[in-house]
Amino acid sequence: MVDRSGVVVAVVASGTAVDDQWLGSRAISAQKANTANDFSLDGFALSTANLFSAVQPGGSLFGLQESNPVDPAVVYGGDHAKYGTVDDFMVGKKPGGVNVFGGGLALYDAISGEVVGAVGLSGDTSCADHNIAWRVRNALNMDNVSAGVAPAIGANPAGKDNIIFDIDPVTGKSAGGFGHPTCLGAAADSTMGTNLPTTYPLGPTP
Repeated sequence: MVDRSGVVVAVVASGTAVDDQWLGSRAISAQKANTANDFSLDGFALSTANLFSAVQPGGSLFGLQESNPVDPAVVYGGDHAKYGTVDDFMVGKKPGGVNVFGGGLALYDAISGEVVGAVGLSGDTSCADHNIAWRVRNALNMDNVSAGVAPAIGANPAGKDNIIFDIDPVTGKSAGGFGHPTCLGAAADSTMGTNLPTTYPLGPTP
């Protein structure tokens, strides 16, 4: 997690050893948090999942992924054995970086509605990363998104920063310009992704 200034406030790992998860996921999750924080406003949210199509050649944000390089001294400094703990070297520092696939979400204060930072998650498919980050943000009551690019789907309202699966399999183009590829298959990803805002408490994953 990062605060609004992009400073890391917490790093969490799912395993007890530093390499119980992909080593690369630590840096990727920091990039995702930084990206969601950098490109979300109080009145308009963009998740990292919303950026995939926009940064492709010909997209409206092409080149964005090269705009804010990660600081390797921050991301790879310190004691390797403390990565993913409360003593992680990144805490209190700005890692920077841009990541343009699912897993990064801005955090919105429940009272003011303002962006106060972001969460980044990595360790599975980018679709699963988005969905788990979505659950974390909901559990923190920091999903008070006022506007976004996601369309209304079923009972889900329009204007959120949810993942969008509208990429044409033939042309490879996103109908709305902010689409994300499916990861496990259209049915599984759509069920997990587009239903998230209205299906709490969550049941078993299909």
